Amino acid sequence: MAFTRRDFLSSAAVGAVSLGLEGEERDRPSASKLETPAAPGKRLIMISSGNGFDYLEDAYTFLKNSGDTLDAALKVVKGPEDDPNDDSVGLGGLPNEEGVVELDSCCMHGPTRRAGSVGGVRNIKNVSLVAQAVMQHTGHVMLVGEGAERFAVAQGFPRENLLTEHSRKIWLLWKETHSDWWGPGLADPGWKKRVLTSPHSEDLQQRIERMKEIAADLGIAPDLRMLAIRKVLFPPTGTIHCSALNGNGEISGMTTTSGLAWKLPGRCGDSPIIGAGCYTDQDVGSAGATGSGEENIKVAGAHTIVENMRHGMSPFDAGMDALKRIVRNYNGDMDRLRVMDMTYYVLRKDGAYAGVSLWEGYEPGKPHKIAVHDGVRRAEKTVSLFSGVSQEWPPTPQ
Repeated sequence: MAFTRRDFLSSAAVGAVSLGLEGEERDRPSASKLETPAAPGKRLIMISSGNGFDYLEDAYTFLKNSGDTLDAALKVVKGPEDDPNDDSVGLGGLPNEEGVVELDSCCMHGPTRRAGSVGGVRNIKNVSLVAQAVMQHTGHVMLVGEGAERFAVAQGFPRENLLTEHSRKIWLLWKETHSDWWGPGLADPGWKKRVLTSPHSEDLQQRIERMKEIAADLGIAPDLRMLAIRKVLFPPTGTIHCSALNGNGEISGMTTTSGLAWKLPGRCGDSPIIGAGCYTDQDVGSAGATGSGEENIKVAGAHTIVENMRHGMSPFDAGMDALKRIVRNYNGDMDRLRVMDMTYYVLRKDGAYAGVSLWEGYEPGKPHKIAVHDGVRRAEKTVSLFSGVSQEWPPTPQ
């Protein structure tokens, strides 16, 4: 039976780009509707990326009972780190090209104006806590690689194998189908050499059928094979961010990730970079990011947003400005912009917040969301700069 793009989409295999207004900003509601602060005199609020929704309730209760703002954020991000079924953060994260899980994290504690960060950490599950330990127990801000692992062990964190059987099988599928991440990247003049064959082409259909056979040989369950193939063909990024603000106006932020699947060993994205994946200023607010890490590093996204708010921009406008800087870096070239994505989570010191994204989502019907708890836990769609969904990298021709 012929394999169609519809089959691929229905199996959660690839998000097609649907550009209703290609290259144009979509109409958005007014900022006042997006940034209503918490109730007057009540600034107790937490925001996170959508994957933190399930962990906000307990963290909010902790914050409400006079818990520290950074400890509250840690309670949110630690949830996915501990979950072996979440292959984007911590235990069970998708590995680098050598089959090794490498984790990144950073945190900023507004009340004491301190920060901690770790990058490329192996064998330690809760790197969010390790980043906090760097902040609390060293005179440094950032530790990476083997040194960060040794520090974590000295602090009492156990070494453990982070590669679950499920993640290992997907990695083997990637290895056996000879995918790689050597480039060229989007910024390279020869980036189109990386473009895959059309999803309608016979070559890609045959490749997918062959991958199904290999997946079966590796013991990947039938209902998980197309999802595994999607992760091989279009390597995902996975990150969680959380910012917390208490009634005293104290604010902190935290971001943690297992990074880009099948990355080159030693690659760090934006999550451990203070000012890119996370930035908090006690005088202004906090911001965090998920999405295309390399693009966010180049615009120092979280720091840019906080500085924008310092100079009077609303959370919404501050986030949109950072997104537009990413667009500027590619001169508005939609062929490139359609194969990246970025979501910002912005919290101002008065409790006003915003969730903005480059695209509406990664797949049709699955929009980017910001999770919020200010006494009522909820998930809200982000407001996107462009209409439609992004297409995963590497790109296929339209």
